[in-house]
Amino acid sequence: MTAAGPHGTAAGSTGGTGSAVVVEAPGAHRLVPHEPRDPGPGEALVAVHAVGICGSDREVYQGNRPQGYVRYPLTPGHEWSGTVAAVGAGVPRSLVGRKVVGEGFRNCQVCDRCHAGETTLCTAGYEETGFTEPGAMAATLTLPARLLHVLPEDADLTAAALLEPAACVAAAALKAGARPGERVAVVGTGTLGMFAAQFLRAGSPGELLVVGTRRDRESLSREFGATDFRTKDEALPDDFDVVIETAGSADAARTAAALLRRGGRLVLTGIPAPGAEGLDPTDLVVRQLEVHTVFGAPPEAWAHTVRVFGAGLLDPLPLVSHELPLEEFPRAIELVGSGDPKVGKVLLRP
Repeated sequence: MTAAGPHGTAAGSTGGTGSAVVVEAPGAHRLVPHEPRDPGPGEALVAVHAVGICGSDREVYQGNRPQGYVRYPLTPGHEWSGTVAAVGAGVPRSLVGRKVVGEGFRNCQVCDRCHAGETTLCTAGYEETGFTEPGAMAATLTLPARLLHVLPEDADLTAAALLEPAACVAAAALKAGARPGERVAVVGTGTLGMFAAQFLRAGSPGELLVVGTRRDRESLSREFGATDFRTKDEALPDDFDVVIETAGSADAARTAAALLRRGGRLVLTGIPAPGAEGLDPTDLVVRQLEVHTVFGAPPEAWAHTVRVFGAGLLDPLPLVSHELPLEEFPRAIELVGSGDPKVGKVLLRP
């Protein structure tokens, strides 16, 4: 996998054209010629290096995303990396040529939640790159420059394309507040679970347990810092200080809560289908469990992710199993939903 990205052009110049994926409506898409949009005041134009496919992109294509959280026709793509090719008025020219990733939530910046740094709770309503605003499944992406996070000059842009899901997990890790020496656990062994293990390992835990459904994820879990691995049908402990749930399955929240000691801290990130088993309120109260939830990533979590990635404590590349050209969008969607244990993170390369 190569780290080289497209080279930036002079401020105000958009460079060449390319292609873009457009989902016209659920189940209907086409590949169209892409014309870069000149960045306006406060904006930057990014030459996209790679864009990741996640379950929510599959929801967009299938029409399963909740109403209000998608707007057709749409160019998807909220997990991406690239190089700044041009900037608009009011944006430092020094950004041109820099490797970047970017936040997805288009927050208003003026409501009380935004001022508190909780941009994913913006009271102006939901707007997000790749869902209600044009995404990165195109040669370029134009977005507010304030959403960009600059990467080290030697950053691997293929690896960096996974920093959006990593930032969501960083938000969970920050809420969990695990202290060195505490016993911590992760429920779920997908992309988010493997990132959770890496973030928790960086905090020097006394023990790090990963709980999954497939024994074939044990090796990777241990590579990312797990000191113990168990499948959810095995005997599980009940005395951990912190648990981060990433599975999103029907029983994942209950499995995660059952791992905790009295007074333990639980962070839920998964969104299960309707009909999932709820947490027992009596159990929560009697055991005085502290429960947090995460949806998306605020700026603090993004900044934390970029720092940890830059320090070499976050390694996304082992999670990537496929890199495909933009033209193979249908195959990428099929791979993500195949259930094949050999399919990890799928990237498109515009």
